[in-house]
Amino acid sequence: PATPRIAKSLSSLIGLERQLRHKSAGLRTQAIVGTTSALLLLVSKYGFSDVLIAGHIVLDPSRVAAQIVSGVGFLGAGLILTRRGAVRGLTTAAAVWEVAAIGMAAGAGLWLLALIVTVLHFIVTYGYTLITRRLVPGSEDTAILLEFAYRDGKGALRQVLTVVTSAHWVIRRLSLSDPVEEDGKRIVHVSAEIIGSSDPTELIQQVGEARGVRSVTFAEQEDLD
Repeated sequence: PATPRIAKSLSSLIGLERQLRHKSAGLRTQAIVGTTSALLLLVSKYGFSDVLIAGHIVLDPSRVAAQIVSGVGFLGAGLILTRRGAVRGLTTAAAVWEVAAIGMAAGAGLWLLALIVTVLHFIVTYGYTLITRRLVPGSEDTAILLEFAYRDGKGALRQVLTVVTSAHWVIRRLSLSDPVEEDGKRIVHVSAEIIGSSDPTELIQQVGEARGVRSVTFAEQEDLD
């Protein structure tokens, strides 16, 4: 049927947007949520037609729809994190809730409504972000956990911190391990939580090119809104 395909396609578009921004609940998760919501609604509408008897057995399809909303609520709650007083993951959790609604609309045959809401999602996530950055210059909406290792005594840490701040990222937390011997060299492992609003891909590349840096990994990225 066309309905699940429409739900999967629209949900995948939203999932792709989350995936490109390196958020949790990306392409696969959103596509599954949207397609499954459409399937459940179709089952609710047509799956029990053989047991319905007028005046004796009556089915209320809205009850299944209500259970979809409740179930997705638990999934969204698992995406929200509270760390050091900051609430994160709300946008991604809301996107999962939104994708479920889009899947339900597609499953109910309201394809135009599902398409309109999908378009509105991109207006909100991209358009509103640009507006916010113009109204509040330097506003921060992304947190990443950057982990890297450098050779002690080469001034690598100072250079990395300069690269990070020059790229307009703010260092919220920095923790260093004691130097350990690796291949006859003293290596320090660093975990840095930084926040900013630009794409971290170039930043990570610049950190990896800093003198004395042995390795760099991009541990996580989260919504701050």
